[in-house]
Amino acid sequence: MLAVLPTIDASSVENYYCGDDNCYDLLRITRDATKADIKRAFRAVASKSHPDKFQDPTDKKEAEIRFKKLATAYDILRDDEFRQDYDYMLDHPDEFYMNYYRAWRRRNYPNVDVRIVLAVTISLISAVQYYNGWSKFDEAIKFFSSTPKYRNHAIEIAKQEGLLSAPSDKKRYKGMTKQQIKAEEEQIIRKVIEDKMDIRGVYAKPTIYDLLWVQLVMFPVWTFQYLSWYCSWIYRIWIIKQDYQKEDKLYIIRKKMGVSQGQFDSLDDETRESYLKLELWKADKFKCWKEQRDEEVRVKQASSGRFKSYRRYLKNNGPGRMYFDD
Repeated sequence: MLAVLPTIDASSVENYYCGDDNCYDLLRITRDATKADIKRAFRAVASKSHPDKFQDPTDKKEAEIRFKKLATAYDILRDDEFRQDYDYMLDHPDEFYMNYYRAWRRRNYPNVDVRIVLAVTISLISAVQYYNGWSKFDEAIKFFSSTPKYRNHAIEIAKQEGLLSAPSDKKRYKGMTKQQIKAEEEQIIRKVIEDKMDIRGVYAKPTIYDLLWVQLVMFPVWTFQYLSWYCSWIYRIWIIKQDYQKEDKLYIIRKKMGVSQGQFDSLDDETRESYLKLELWKADKFKCWKEQRDEEVRVKQASSGRFKSYRRYLKNNGPGRMYFDD
């Protein structure tokens, strides 16, 4: 294994720079030279060593080799980061592995601004979020438009608003085939469901605030809003002992239930109103409600054939077991 690894010494590192030569000596400058000094020095020495100035093939070939060294030295010293790595090698010649890594990274890694990489990455994530959000929303619309309960309700609304007419209305559907009429009706039904149906949670209609770019931009604003709300909560509830408002009660209930804001918002208004009527923001009443709810779930699972089969499977096989009987 060790025989496969390359032998790293001072010459291995120097090959990534100016070889056996010193880049500063090639351009006839000192290490404290500025970028303007480096540029002037390169033009001065390069003009004397340019291959086009020589006619003899041997001299021309030697000039080409020297001109490449000068160009390499200029490329290294005019780049601040590249020059910093080179100066580090000159000051720490015994750190072979560190110098080798710095030189190899600078030579082989693409010279791309990190800000561009981050911008492209965030844009790709935002594009995926946008596509996934609309796919989920379209999936929900397809479900509701194919479910008789919601479809029939959408048809009634469309008829009341004059969007749909009876199939016998020849004036409206004049010149249209049955397939075209059916396609138009489906489009109207989908439009009614999109406008009238209150879809919440994961399948809700996406907005620009679901995109990572917008979230990053709005993060300081949302942070300020949250801190303002929290300070207001401390002042109203803890200091002046103000009674809970409706939003305060819902916030406490959500926290006690341990669900996210999105999950809580996906509940219908009747369910949340029932929580308020039960006064679940009070610790004792929430405890009684939770115990009753857990008992209902336990009884329901006990009478469920699928859950019984699952329990028998766990009892006989246990979780995470694997057999190779085949």
